Amino acid sequence: MIMKIDSIKAIISFAISALIAYGFFSFHHSENIQLLVFTSFAELFLMSFLVFALRFELNRTTTNVRVVSSIFFVIFLITNIVFSFFEFTKQAYIITNGLIILTCVLIVYSLFRAKQ
Repeated sequence: MIMKIDSIKAIISFAISALIAYGFFSFHHSENIQLLVFTSFAELFLMSFLVFALRFELNRTTTNVRVVSSIFFVIFLITNIVFSFFEFTKQAYIITNGLIILTCVLIVYSLFRAKQ
């Protein structure tokens, strides 16, 4: 199955994720700020990249991956907003976001392998 990457949309996804991560940097004031900023940037960039910049050979697969990625983008955004306004431990943050990202990767991988 062939994937195509639109580089302009990838750059826009990068910029959107960087601006959102900067917003988290501006509002969060604790010792875990670096973890929050870098992790939220990586998660949001991955999701927005899957939504905007990646296209598969089959339109159905592209649509399914975009829908799932959009849902997980919103989930990550809400999760990171909650974490940015409250004190949190590194363990709670890593476990929460790790479970969410692994669930997303599993679903997207399953959609990719279904070849529909």
